[in-house]
Amino acid sequence: MSFANQIWNRASEMADRTPDDRNRTVDFLRAASIGVVVVGHWLMIAPYVSSGELAHGNLLSFASWTHWITLIVQVMPIFFLVGGYANAVAWRRAREKGTPYGVWLGARMQRLIGPVVPVLAVWFAISLGALALGGSAEWIGRITQAVLVPTWFLAVYVMVGVCVPFTIRAWEKFGFGSVAALAIGAAAIDAIAISHDMRSIGMVNYGFVWLAVHQLGHAWRDGRIAHPLAWSVAGASVLTALVEFGPYPLAMVGVPGQQLGNTSPPTLALLALGVTQMGLVLAAEKPLAHWLAGSRAWTSTVLVNGMIMTLYLWHMTAAVIVFCGAVLLGNLGLQLIPNTADWWLARPIWIACFLVVLIPLVLTFSKFERASTTPRTVSRSRLVTGASLTAAGLGALATHGFAGMTGGVRLIPSLLPFIGTGIIGIGPLGGLLNRGPDTSNRAE
Repeated sequence: MSFANQIWNRASEMADRTPDDRNRTVDFLRAASIGVVVVGHWLMIAPYVSSGELAHGNLLSFASWTHWITLIVQVMPIFFLVGGYANAVAWRRAREKGTPYGVWLGARMQRLIGPVVPVLAVWFAISLGALALGGSAEWIGRITQAVLVPTWFLAVYVMVGVCVPFTIRAWEKFGFGSVAALAIGAAAIDAIAISHDMRSIGMVNYGFVWLAVHQLGHAWRDGRIAHPLAWSVAGASVLTALVEFGPYPLAMVGVPGQQLGNTSPPTLALLALGVTQMGLVLAAEKPLAHWLAGSRAWTSTVLVNGMIMTLYLWHMTAAVIVFCGAVLLGNLGLQLIPNTADWWLARPIWIACFLVVLIPLVLTFSKFERASTTPRTVSRSRLVTGASLTAAGLGALATHGFAGMTGGVRLIPSLLPFIGTGIIGIGPLGGLLNRGPDTSNRAE
């Protein structure tokens, strides 16, 4: 039996054990949204040779028409929506069983943060080695920022996970009022940040915007989203008004050189897109559920979800490896200017190469994703502290990478994720910082 067949059979066995009450659409949307993000990143990243030197290109800078496509490929709101649904199920189940918050959070952090430790360790070692050999700190910073840019999502989602008991409580007490309060907060932050050109104030919207979408996931779980297409129309109307008459750009992802973006930090426009997408996916929930009742479709979904974070965290590494190989081969294929006809004709070949490199990376590192419990007993306060430090480090690395313009490693942000995961009990420092007995508790 081939290795591929073994993997498929293992996923098929897991699929056969799926409880009847599981919402398969949630799992499918999680897998599909990450898949769209991966392909979107692979399309946007576009280095090319200009005047004999390698330039750091981005398709969005070369083709303004692609800004419209970001309305489709910016699917992170769907992931947070799905997260809100899944977290509501998990926390309520833990609450019913009497599972302590610390045990529940520890298991969630293991699943979420465990897969990021290897990619950080590998690229930290590469950065140190390259700098020791006289490599350009500027390019090391650019490369490591490119491969670590997916970790911005983890930085936010980790903190959302910490807040789940409070978000559930707010939803159960205030209902859609909790969503409205967050939306109003996001609008107020935008007004201050944009009118006074204060991007630092806008960072607060990483909380307001994504928590608002997460709250809508709670609403979905409780069956409170009636007439989903009406929600979608309302969201699209608000988004259109914000872009047409407000200061918000059309692109729903960051465009190099653009003064105001919708993602870093997120804006009210991105929240409106999230509402639009929520209505569309909920309108398609029943047809999707019918399709996912088929064994092949559901097994494929289970297979992808079993390695989803590994795929997400390593897909930019695969792209960088391929581009580095092209440079070593005399800038093979890099003479094509982005958005030209020849560039588009060559793009399927590039994506195929990325995929070929990504597959062995996923097969090698997905084992870190399969660990499902916290390896050590850790107090609630330490879990929250460790998660906060990890999120802070991941956010900084996603923005600037490991190396700085001064020629050295950015030591504090580089070490924060390792210290944070160690406090939680994950990664190379986990065994040193946590010497308590193994826990036998398992969070749902």
